[in-house]
Formats: sequence, structure tokens, C-alpha cells
Amino acid sequence: MSVLDAISRKLLFSIDPETAHGLSIAALRCGLPVGARPVRDPRLQVRLCGLDFPNPLGMAAGYDKNAEVPDALLGLGFGFAEVGTVTPLAQPGNARPRIFRLVDDEAVINRLGFNNEGHEVAKQRLVARQGKGGIIGVNIGANKDSSDRIADYERGVVNFAPFASYLTANISSPNTPGLRNMQAGKQLAELLSRLMAARETALAKPPVFLKIAPDLVEAELEDIAAAILQSGIEGVIVSNTTVSRPPLKSGAVAGEAGGLSGKVLFERSTIVLAKMRKLLGSEIAIIGVGGVNSAETALEKIRAGADLVQLYTGMIFAGPSLPARIAADMVKFLARDGHSNVRELRDSKLDAWADKSLL
Repeated sequence: MSVLDAISRKLLFSIDPETAHGLSIAALRCGLPVGARPVRDPRLQVRLCGLDFPNPLGMAAGYDKNAEVPDALLGLGFGFAEVGTVTPLAQPGNARPRIFRLVDDEAVINRLGFNNEGHEVAKQRLVARQGKGGIIGVNIGANKDSSDRIADYERGVVNFAPFASYLTANISSPNTPGLRNMQAGKQLAELLSRLMAARETALAKPPVFLKIAPDLVEAELEDIAAAILQSGIEGVIVSNTTVSRPPLKSGAVAGEAGGLSGKVLFERSTIVLAKMRKLLGSEIAIIGVGGVNSAETALEKIRAGADLVQLYTGMIFAGPSLPARIAADMVKFLARDGHSNVRELRDSKLDAWADKSLL
């Protein structure tokens, strides 16, 4: 951790998490020098779903909910950034407090509930940045009180397809009641069918990903994989936050309701990732999320079957220089072991991870 990272952490950790998040967005929006110089190296380049990623590390959805600072995130060294989750109508989310730091575990519990300013605000910001380049994904969701949640996802596809490098349907947040039920059976089949039909009517046709939960059992993963393969969507993001509570050191807030993210999610999310790779085969894109806080953890996700990886909570604890440091350390590893590209590592530990139990 750099001196600047340490100072920013001490400052931000002295105030409540949601206020600290707002200050970090404001700092990026104002162009303050908060990160390290981005790393550019051909060994990190990944071509996936027709997109050329300068490196495999992305900012996960949840940080830049309203598409305020996607280009500033790229400037920190991320190879891509995913904004959202965005719902058709603005909504305040759940009551505060709704974000809790588990400092001793390098983890966070949140129960935000898709708080965001709605489609129109985010869309206008993405319209304004057209022509700047860079890979920006848009994570779409449904309003809490929607009478037709699948229609909300259709609206997200149509509204953002012209301005998004890719789209992600988030049906795995634990903080919108009933949302995770869309990961199963007829609801999932209908969702995927209508998503693809909506893309056919849109002005552009970016890749579509599905974001799933880590709290799934083998049979549920098999059903999701079968639906994905039948639907024709391009990829899956594994995974969202967990409602489970592994042993935690931060007892004071460990019992708070919401989704748990951070270092403690690495093992479970990586097992689910590998099992999905086995079920989906080699062609479907997979983005691995959960517990990424170093080059080692990022590369391990790739070894377990990920094409790309994302982080968010790791940067809360390690600071804004983290993405550039991870990229630089990846280059050192590839050079040391004689790899010409990071893609050579994919699936090298697939069996070892896929064979682990989810129990």
C-alpha cells in the first residue's frame, strides 16, 4: 500500500462507509490524483466477445452506480469498468445505515437495495462520454416495486445497448426481495429469452452477461448453465455477494443483514466459478468476482476458469492504487514464468477448484 493509499484509507475509515464512498466518487469526478499510473503490456490483453480488453481486471458493479466516473476508473488502471446497477426508475434503496465494514476480515456487508438515479440520468452521462473509448459495461436491474421485473430488464437492454460495451443482468442481489428467485426455472428461461429478444430490437447488440449468486448448490448451477447455453447469451459473472456467514473476526457487525463481500468470499466464489466453467464449456465468457485483492487472487480466478476478473471491496481496503499494482504484478509473474499472454493460464487449475465441495 502506498503512502497516499494509507492516508486516504485513514481519512475514509474515520467516517461512515456510505459517506466515504460518496467522497471517493467526488474525488474521481474532480480529477484528483488518487491512483497509480496504469500499466500497458500486450501480455495482459484479452479479446473476448468481440471486445479488446487492455488487461483482464475490471471494476465490478456497485461502485459507480450512476455512471458518474467510468473514465476515471479506467484511469486508475482497470481494463474495464461496469457501472450500475441501474433500474428504470430512480429509487432510494433501503434505510441507512446499510453498509458495514468488517475491517479485521477485509470484508463489507451491504444492504443498499439498488439505490440509483434511474435509467435516464445514467444514460445521459454515457451519451456524453461517447467517443472516448474504453470498455464500459452497464449492469441493469429491476425496481423493487415493479409489477413486471422482466420488463425492467428489457428496458435496460433497449436503453443502454447503444452506449454499453456489454450488458449485465443482475438477478443475484440479496437486497431486493424475491430477486434471486429469477435464477431458477421458468422465470430464468423467460428472462433470458426476453433479454435476447430485446437486444434484437435495440439499436446496437452488445454481449449480454448474467450475474449469479455464490449461494447456489450443484443442481441449481446445472439448471442455470443449461438455461444459459440454450438462450445464446454470451457470458456469466460469478459471483455477487453472499448471504452466508463464514467464520468472521468482526463480531460487532457480522450479524447485520445483507450481502457479504471481500476476502472471505474468495473460496466459495471461485469454486462456483470453476463448476460453472465445467458446465458451460470453454466458449462461454466468465468473469470471476469475489475476494480479488492481489495479482495472486486475480490470477487464481483465471486458473480456475475465468476469462476476466473484477474487484470492488479489495480497493476499499487496499486503496485506489490497487488496480495498477495488480496489473504490474501480473506482468512480473508472466515474465518470470515465460508466458506470452495471461490467457495461457486459464483453466490450468480448473479441475482442482471444480472438485471442491460447496457444502
